[in-house]
Amino acid sequence: MPVDRETIQRARSGDWSVILTPNIPVPRDWLGELRERDVLCLASGGGQQSPVLAAAGARVTSFDLSDEQLAKDRIVAERDGLPITCIRGNMADLSPLIDASFDLIFHPVSNVFAEDVRPVWRECFRVLRRGGVLLAGFMNPIFHLFDHDEARATGQLVVKYPLPFSDLTNPDPMARERWLKSGMATEFSHSLDAQIGGQLAAGFTLTGFYEDKWDDDATPLNRYAPTYIATRALKPGL
Repeated sequence: MPVDRETIQRARSGDWSVILTPNIPVPRDWLGELRERDVLCLASGGGQQSPVLAAAGARVTSFDLSDEQLAKDRIVAERDGLPITCIRGNMADLSPLIDASFDLIFHPVSNVFAEDVRPVWRECFRVLRRGGVLLAGFMNPIFHLFDHDEARATGQLVVKYPLPFSDLTNPDPMARERWLKSGMATEFSHSLDAQIGGQLAAGFTLTGFYEDKWDDDATPLNRYAPTYIATRALKPGL
């Protein structure tokens, strides 16, 4: 749901927060000063984080594959007079964006929809200026060991799938058929080697890390382990 006018008004006065993962607000020192900074909200459409960051003073570009999600950013931008540029594209191919054009990338949980996450990190490194920061949220790979529909129905967690997991190659034919009929987007699991190691391999220096949970209604796994991870990574240089 897009944020309301009151949220934007508060953000303009300095009272704001954003999330990379379901519950924990991103530490303000992870973002630093936003006024007059160029911020890329990557695969972050939906009228939520982009408008808040714009209201806090950033020059925001929202880059998303979904026309529907971008439309929500545009609705809030037009409603509240916010400087948001919306571009449709694939998070693994930022060719519409020039090198070293952003100070901050805000990338909440969305690379679960990318078949290969390493090109995402390489493109993020390219479009950031030296000293720029990448903030990313992503799923703990253990999440994809389980059939969460089954777990919600039975209340039991049973390891079912080998990793890496993809809805396209789900070895359970009934679960795969259920997914095909649902109309849901394809999900891909990514190892920590690809998520964190991929950022390091792209040239980033990791400068922050925390884990987050979701809620028990989403998955019984929430009672036992964090299901999300957030990282802060720096592109070295002055």
